[in-house]
Amino acid sequence: MADVTNLRSPAEAGLSKLFETARQSFASEAAISREEAFRFFEATGLPSRRVEAFKYTDLRAAISEAAPPSEAPSLDAARVAVGRGKGFAGIEAARLTFVNGHLVRELSDLDRVPEGVTVVPLTEAMTSGDAALKLLGPVTQARDNPIYQLNTAFLADGALITVAPGAKPAQPIHLRFVGTGDRPFSTATRVLVNLGEGAEFSLLESHEGPDGLTCQPNDALDVVVGPKAAFRHTRLNIEGDATVALSTLSLKVEAEGRVETVNLVTGAVLSRHQIYVLVSGADTNVVVNGAAMLRKGQLADSTLLADHAAVGGIGREQFKTVIDGDATGVFQGKIIVRQVAQKTDGKMKSDCLLLTDEGQMMNKPELEIFADDVACGHGATCGTPDEDLLFYLMARGLPRPIAESLLVQAFVGEAVEAVTHEGARAALIGEIEAWLKARG
Repeated sequence: MADVTNLRSPAEAGLSKLFETARQSFASEAAISREEAFRFFEATGLPSRRVEAFKYTDLRAAISEAAPPSEAPSLDAARVAVGRGKGFAGIEAARLTFVNGHLVRELSDLDRVPEGVTVVPLTEAMTSGDAALKLLGPVTQARDNPIYQLNTAFLADGALITVAPGAKPAQPIHLRFVGTGDRPFSTATRVLVNLGEGAEFSLLESHEGPDGLTCQPNDALDVVVGPKAAFRHTRLNIEGDATVALSTLSLKVEAEGRVETVNLVTGAVLSRHQIYVLVSGADTNVVVNGAAMLRKGQLADSTLLADHAAVGGIGREQFKTVIDGDATGVFQGKIIVRQVAQKTDGKMKSDCLLLTDEGQMMNKPELEIFADDVACGHGATCGTPDEDLLFYLMARGLPRPIAESLLVQAFVGEAVEAVTHEGARAALIGEIEAWLKARG
């Protein structure tokens, strides 16, 4: 039988040319296997509907051309771009500002990092061979992902954040990613967060850019939560309407670790946020929530894999999607419970609210259980606003659009109320209200 060779798409061929050009400028970096990563990507290509994990998000069709890696912007251009910023702008935090995927030191607070926290720019760490680079890698399931491997191949900038054992800084760090310019570009950033035993740390992360900006950001966040440590993470995607945004969150949670991560998406024409959780220690508590508010042909994909490989873990995953116009929402969630992970308590839920007949939602929750003493479940719902509740509100004098907005806000609020940082929670609620106001 003859071998079948898949023809490369123009974007895949373009990425190969870009890598051959970019590799000449890469320094010798033992901790980053760029060649291996790109060979993996070349073997798989941009995932299409034929790949089960990308059945509802066909990147091969969505990305017609490969945008070149971005160059560092001028300081003046960076200042203008950051001046337009909205996400978490009013919150007191130490900021690491990335413009077009490059850390801008002059607009960052590297000298105001909270006590007990160390921040090293990734380019500096790669040059000096920082020992923390050995942790710069995802959980196993993320290693087999072409998006993550593409990030590794073109990795340009980022940061290593280390939280000392027992440290409990009151002030969060804010990773601020801003896009600007008039030409297409791509970015590849990676941030590593390593929490020592008993540490508590809050991280804010915002991604934004103007409408009409054609860019392809691919960011990754690797987090190691040490024993008895607590990690709180709030993420906001308010990218422009021409952006294709890819992101990966990799979490390794050790014994008695606690995690809270919440992601709100209102931006980008296409976004895919991948979350990989490895519960490697006993008696953990992990909360993973997400919300997406979509319109005008947007597609937002939230893909989750929670792998329980230790006894007694508690997992709670809740995702809310609001669909307006002809937008498309995607949720793929899978909980794996290994044989050793007895007493695991895992619950996963995806709910969708359809505001028009043109929108669609793809839900795919799964359980894969090898233990016999667990309490696990999953569910998915999809429907229109409750007419009885609308009638109740309208009978008290509220016009239908306002009544519907209140129901939508309450629906999405269930996902964002898990954010314990008051300022971050208020910022997410503000974005929800702004989306509803723009809808009219």
